[in-house]
Amino acid sequence: MNDSTLKELWQQVAEKKSCEAKQKELTAQRDTLADRLKMLEKSKLAEQADVDRLEGHSLAAFFYQVIGKMDEKLDKERQEAYAARVKYDAALHDLSSVDADLAQIQNRLARLSDCERQYQAALSEKIKSIKASAHPAAQQVAESESRIAALKVQKRELLEAINAGKTALHTVNEVLETLDNAEGWSTWDVMGGGLMADLAKYEELDDAQEQIEQLQVELRRFKTELSDVEITADLQVTVDSFLKFADFFFDGLFADWAVLDHINQAQSRVENTKGQIKRVLALLKKMREDIDVQIADEKEKQEQLAVETEL
Repeated sequence: MNDSTLKELWQQVAEKKSCEAKQKELTAQRDTLADRLKMLEKSKLAEQADVDRLEGHSLAAFFYQVIGKMDEKLDKERQEAYAARVKYDAALHDLSSVDADLAQIQNRLARLSDCERQYQAALSEKIKSIKASAHPAAQQVAESESRIAALKVQKRELLEAINAGKTALHTVNEVLETLDNAEGWSTWDVMGGGLMADLAKYEELDDAQEQIEQLQVELRRFKTELSDVEITADLQVTVDSFLKFADFFFDGLFADWAVLDHINQAQSRVENTKGQIKRVLALLKKMREDIDVQIADEKEKQEQLAVETEL
């Protein structure tokens, strides 16, 4: 078996370990999301039941009609029911995305199932060839190639994480742009912009809702890509918070979208998440640069060894 085949098998073994780490992370995410979806479904049904109760002929509906608060109470319950439905739909969308990613990883693992056995067999063959050469430099070159291959695998994993982070960062910027537009229409609405401003504002907010759902998926994928990258404990706290982003965004917002202050609060939350993504990306890029330096140093040592060795 030639050296290129051995290197390919080594990379497959490394990829298998990476896939196993991602599978573990995705399985944990799926379990958490499944439990959360059950809770949100109960909340959605309960909030809708409150609306139905007031729209029907219940004693509560009669009471609010008597005191003249029926419209106010019904609007409040409808807003809460809408917010509950939005949270449920976002979680359902995220769960479907996890299932799709998990299936993809499992298919890849199935194709890599025999790579470790093949690698061990190829490695044994390579070691025999090295010993047969009877030259100490042969062993050193082989070890150097192994170190370079390991560094390249680390670099590939970092690049995958960086690309996932960049995708999330792009969507964050889209969300901020949409919220900025909504803020502008809301300001005009407050100043008497009328129905046109009101409709335009809600159209922007509908777009923001869809973008937030997509961003939650991208943040989760970013976290998954980071599962096989070593990061500091304080940064891990930041990464873990990505899974809860949609909750923090949706909580308390839909009940008062008409209030400009709540759009400003949403902008602040998204800006904070943008800063967290940029912080993680900065670390990943630094790690990638360090690996590039290590690869260059290792190649230089290998070339020097080859030049100085006389066979």
